[in-house]
Amino acid sequence: MAQRLTIAHSPCPNDTFVFHAWSHGLLPEAPGLAVTIADIDVTNGLAERGGADLLKISYASLPYVLDEYVLLPCGGALGHGCGPLVLTRSGDSTADSDSDSDSDSGPAWLAGRRVAVPSVRSTAYLLFRLWAARAVPGGVGDTVVLPFHEIMPAVRDGEVDAGLVIHEARFTYQQYGLHRLADMGEEWENATGRPIPLGAIVARRDLGEEQLRAVARAAADSVRFAWDHPTASRPYVLEHAQEMAPDVIEQHIGLYVNDYTADLGEDGYAAVRELLGRAAAEGLVPAVSPGALDFPAAG
Repeated sequence: MAQRLTIAHSPCPNDTFVFHAWSHGLLPEAPGLAVTIADIDVTNGLAERGGADLLKISYASLPYVLDEYVLLPCGGALGHGCGPLVLTRSGDSTADSDSDSDSDSGPAWLAGRRVAVPSVRSTAYLLFRLWAARAVPGGVGDTVVLPFHEIMPAVRDGEVDAGLVIHEARFTYQQYGLHRLADMGEEWENATGRPIPLGAIVARRDLGEEQLRAVARAAADSVRFAWDHPTASRPYVLEHAQEMAPDVIEQHIGLYVNDYTADLGEDGYAAVRELLGRAAAEGLVPAVSPGALDFPAAG
């Protein structure tokens, strides 16, 4: 039996939904997969250490790993209306009724505050930094990295002042008594008119062009299988989901698995270039050289 490729991706419903068919041997022509389920902060670190053949990583981590990994044109997460949220406890970041100061409300409230984030190399944090540079006079205070499912409880319990959340937290934050201070995706879309680049699928360059193309075909086929057989992956998705409510899981998949997952296309690539270009111009990530995002064309 040919050696299986290794892949690490998050436990989020969009990833388990997308990779279910491939990882469970339902694609006869696809290479075998050995799967590790890990939080995005872990997979970002694995990419920098060359820790797997394929990885789901944050687009913000991409500039650091492009020497070793190539961006696949499918399998990842981009979209509209799906950006990270900045959350606070209800009432914390809204002005008191007897206050005349604008600094008591809105983004300015974050100045000097302690904020939990899912990863310092996450796209969420990169979008947050781009936004906060102009929206939070004086800047935020300390940032604390927590697994994304621990962020809302930490905000609720007062362990941090605010939290930057991703994934299905968009649908559940009100259950924690939290207030949405800002929507990073909305800010991005208003500024650029482009979809929000969130998570990328990357593969080791040393797999070689022929195997890289086979990997890309398998990823695209796995997406299509998931759409054609939407209930086949349900037990696998439920096994790993950290928010178990079926309606939340369905909303999550519907939002994050879309046409860009099947094929980045020109609009998707343009969004990625714009994000990384803006971030590099602010000194937040290394500049990406021309052609570094290109995927090997069929010979």
